[in-house]
Formats: sequence, structure tokens, C-alpha cells
Amino acid sequence: MTKNIFGLDLTSLQDEVKQLGMPAFRAGQILEWLYQKNIYDFSLMTNLSLKLREELPKIFSIDCGKIIIQKNSIDKQTSKFLVEFADKTAVETVLMRQSYGNSICISSQAGCKLGCGFCASTLHGFQRDLTSGEMLAQAMKSQAIVTKEGQHINNIVIMGSGEPLLNYNNVIQFIHLVHEKYCMNIGYRNITISTSGIVPMIKKLAEENLPLTLSISLHAPDDVLRSHLMPINNQYPLQSVIQAADFYAEKTKRRITYEYILIDHINDNLLQAKQLVNLLSHKLANVNLIPLNSVVERGFRRPSSKRIKTFTDFLQNHHINVTLRKEMGTDIDAACGQLRNKHLDKTNK
Repeated sequence: MTKNIFGLDLTSLQDEVKQLGMPAFRAGQILEWLYQKNIYDFSLMTNLSLKLREELPKIFSIDCGKIIIQKNSIDKQTSKFLVEFADKTAVETVLMRQSYGNSICISSQAGCKLGCGFCASTLHGFQRDLTSGEMLAQAMKSQAIVTKEGQHINNIVIMGSGEPLLNYNNVIQFIHLVHEKYCMNIGYRNITISTSGIVPMIKKLAEENLPLTLSISLHAPDDVLRSHLMPINNQYPLQSVIQAADFYAEKTKRRITYEYILIDHINDNLLQAKQLVNLLSHKLANVNLIPLNSVVERGFRRPSSKRIKTFTDFLQNHHINVTLRKEMGTDIDAACGQLRNKHLDKTNK
């Protein structure tokens, strides 16, 4: 059985080739083809000898999955695709073309076990963690798309399906790999990890000494409502999450982003806006408001434009740094989990 080398870093592949009696520099040549040129066929790696090109497929494989579904928004700013791996696990990636650069939102797990009440990712439960190579595959396929457009990927957000901090080691390996110049050369400051608030792992991430952006899914300013929307709050209550976020901000000097999905008449009242102000005033933080992208199975509704504006204005008037997320890809099921769920519904019939 061959070993899949897609997703290995330079040191790991050097160890592999040296064990086979090859010079270490061959690893750098192979990774240049994989990560710089998006070539996944040994026979096309022309700076390797013909003999080596014939021998390598007997020892190594290059499994970076394949795109089985791709949807492009009418305005051509957003592309969403489903990447399927050898075991038929399929995961979502979203590519967003914006004036300040191209961003991708990648998944860290197939499905999710956290059961948030508004989210499509949990509807089919949790399948498995993704490897660092499977996360890289999503990023590289996005890079291949924008390369044809004469562009490159500028920002990576680990905010797709799954909880990144419950797949900690693979996520950190992926982050280090995409940062390498021989891979995608993405600056750490251009990488965001989104978490529902896994307190011990937030503190562990702070100790990594990496200037990553931390985004916390808040969605409610009190424990009762947050536990109703996000069961993980029963394990890691709101104040413990805020304290861990403060620790991260102090340790890294990086501003925390608090994600807040606005749900009609659930968490979008002025009472919640006041509680949010009390919770986050004078912190190194900003709030990213996200009007709900409704999931039919969940039964929640998107607030009216008036309610969204009232909530936003209240935060701004009370000196909370707030942004209202620009919606992209609503015509192509760009909310987390929607495209994968439709695929699973079809394949399970």
C-alpha cells in the first residue's frame, strides 16, 4: 500500500525520501510541484529523472481529493465546492473574492458534534476529523481556481463545518504548513480560527505564540439563551469563554472577533444588545453581526432590516466596534453545511 504524501511538510518528506536512499533535496522538488504548481502526477515532475518518476508511484500516492460539486454565485464573487476524499467523505469550502483580496472558508471536520440549534453542519451529525492534508486540499483547490484568474489566496478562515479546536493538532499542522514559503506563504495574521468556545484549547492556542485571529461564536449575551442555542455552553459557560478570550488577547495582543448571528425575536432584542455592551465594553474586541441565513430544518427566521439596524446602531452608539457581515453566496447555499447536507440527502436515498 502506498503512502499518501499530500499534506506532508518539508521535514517529514525529507525523512521519507532519505529512508529510501534518495537525497533530501528531492523532497523540496516534489513539494514544489505539489504546492506551488498544483501538479499531482509524478510523471509530470520533469526535473526528476525518468526512472524516479516511474518508481515514486509504487511507493507514494498523492490523494488531495476531488471537487464533486461546484457552485458559483450570480455575481461571480463567491464559489462554493464540495471536496470528496478517498473514503467518500465530502467537505465544503467557500471562496470569496473581495476588493481587499481573496478569502477562503475551510472545514476542519466532516460534520459537527456540537449541535448548535441554528446550524446546518450538525444535521447529519459528526463523521470524522479532517487531516492537515485534507484541510490543505481545500486551500489548494481554491488557489488553483484563482490562479486561473491571475490572483492568489490572501486570507484563510477556519470557519466551515466542524469545531477546529476539537481537531487541534491537525489544525495547527495545517496552519504551519500553509504559512511555509514552499507551500502557500500565508501570513499568520491572515489566518483566522473560529471556535464555539473550547476554553482549555483557547488557552493552549494562546501559548502557541502565533499571531492568529481568534473568532468566537457568541450568539447570545447570557448563559440561559446561549445554552439553548449552543449546548457547548453547558460545558464552557459564557464567562469562562470571555475570560479565555481575554487571556488570548492579552497574550497575543490580537483583537478578538465575536461572531453574533442575529435570529428574529430570539437574540436580536434591545435587551440582548444592552447585555452585549455590558459584556464587551472596554475589551480588545469587535462584534461581527451576521443576519441568519435560514436553515429550513431549524425553524429560525432572519430578522427584518429594521431590527438588524436597531441592534447594530445600539452597539455602535455605545462604542462597541461592530461590523455587519456582507452577505455573499446566498444564491448558492453558502451557509455552513447546506451544500454537504444536500449531497448527503441525495446519496443516502
